[in-house]
Amino acid sequence: MPEDFRVEVELDDEAHGYSLRERMRALDLDDEARARLGQNVVVTRDGSRLFLYAVDEVQVREAEQLIRSLVDAEGLTADIRVTRWHPVEEDWKDLSVALPRTPDEEQAEYAAREAAEAREAEREGEYDWQVVLHLRGRSEAHDLAERLAADGLSVARRWRYVVVGAVTEEDAGELAGRLRAGLPGDTDVSVEANVSDVRVGTFQFIGF
Repeated sequence: MPEDFRVEVELDDEAHGYSLRERMRALDLDDEARARLGQNVVVTRDGSRLFLYAVDEVQVREAEQLIRSLVDAEGLTADIRVTRWHPVEEDWKDLSVALPRTPDEEQAEYAAREAAEAREAEREGEYDWQVVLHLRGRSEAHDLAERLAADGLSVARRWRYVVVGAVTEEDAGELAGRLRAGLPGDTDVSVEANVSDVRVGTFQFIGF
């Protein structure tokens, strides 16, 4: 699978950053600059931060050299680092950190990703994934929600629906399989991305 690289630039002065952006745009019109950047380099901006995305290490190093020369020419100061996307951990890490090459290394990155997402879920009070169970009746949903909450899971009940928070899609799929095995065959069990802003905290009984 192709790798993804980027240069991350944190400008100390956002006002000067716009001047730098204009120079980057002007360079796009210059053949020499295009040759230095490469046609596949994409430049984006987020406030005082610039990101230059490249398809390989050669291109990203060229982009790094170019941005450093522009920063120096403008008399600016900036934090500049080159990173690579780690698909297992789903995070940008310093280029010096190699991609995992063995199953043990992949498992270590996956564990780091799960730990980071668990901390985020605990801090924000919501999960990126959820298992949704549609029970036969309200009482069955209530009993199941209480059992799952007693097991330490993050649970909410709405009428005949029980929603269980999960840190990752893999965790949600595994949890759905375990729950499905212990429920009546006609129970609807689905895994969904949590795209709402509704907080899913510890179980609370909601009467109707």
